[in-house]
Amino acid sequence: MSLPLDRQLAYLRLARTDQIGPVTFQRLINVYGEPEKALAALPELSQRGGRKRPLKAFSLSKAKAEYAATEKLGGQYLFWGEVGYPRALHALPDAPPVLAAHGHVHLIDKPMVAMVGARNASAAARKMTRILAVDLAAAGLVIISGLARGVDGAAHQAALEQGTVAVIGNGAAHAYPKDNAELQASIVEQGLLLSENPPDTAPQASLFPCRNSIIAGLSLGVIVVEAAQRSGSLITARLAGEQGCEVFAVPNSPLDTRCLGSNNLLREGAVLTENADDVLNVLRPMMEQREMDSRAPPPPKIIAAEPEAPDDTLRTQIIELMGPVPMTVDELVEASKAPVSTVHLILLELELAGRLTQEPGDKISLI
Repeated sequence: MSLPLDRQLAYLRLARTDQIGPVTFQRLINVYGEPEKALAALPELSQRGGRKRPLKAFSLSKAKAEYAATEKLGGQYLFWGEVGYPRALHALPDAPPVLAAHGHVHLIDKPMVAMVGARNASAAARKMTRILAVDLAAAGLVIISGLARGVDGAAHQAALEQGTVAVIGNGAAHAYPKDNAELQASIVEQGLLLSENPPDTAPQASLFPCRNSIIAGLSLGVIVVEAAQRSGSLITARLAGEQGCEVFAVPNSPLDTRCLGSNNLLREGAVLTENADDVLNVLRPMMEQREMDSRAPPPPKIIAAEPEAPDDTLRTQIIELMGPVPMTVDELVEASKAPVSTVHLILLELELAGRLTQEPGDKISLI
């Protein structure tokens, strides 16, 4: 059952508000439970954190305009913490607060394997991609990739009839690259197109690492078919490894610079992949579990239904414990001896005031 429009617009407003990234969004929902309550709390929270002017939420009119544009393109929204949001992403600390989904949404929780590689892929790499994609799709894995030229496009095209998932780093109103416009339209028709961005968002390099993170997060494993030493595909592989996913790599000639990155993955322990069985032998035990896990995404944990403003003395104490050296929230709770809900509220205040940064490893530091 879809969410009421008012609730969807509240989620959109919260997700698009300045100073609210994925971690802050999750913390707000965990503390307040509902996006409407979180929106109402923003001005006071930001001022308590030291912001001179109260934080202003993304306007309702702009949220309505974005919603209408997505609806016109045939899309719908999936919101973190709600039924329908992909279970595989739900537990990630940097999970996108909102995903625009265009196409067959039932694919979102199917067992997926990512196929990535060089944009200027060799003929051999494209052939290998097509063979792997067809065989893996026939075995029940949904092929997911980033709709780039080369390996991405070949993987999507080969798996199109079985249903493929494309995650784009722009908005759905744009086709990037332009020569994949027809393929993008086919994916919406036969598979699923996902974007965390408003539909009119133009392609830009800064958005592609987030796209790669979503691909890695949705996948049981990532297959790197062909990649140079500084390829974006290696970012996806690294993220997959950090998230506990399997990394696979196709061996290629050391004489081709397009293969140095993928060959190095093999040196670092990636599963050598010459055919679909090399992938299935590793992933098959996980496929059924993914199907089972997808049926009941957990609701967010409410830390405090009606949180009270922290005591000024305690706020000062907690801020004094922090500094430029990153620390975890658990370390801060232990050092301060303060209730978890109070610590989270103070962190929210600092985040919304622009005084807190999120560090790798789920750590925080004070600006």
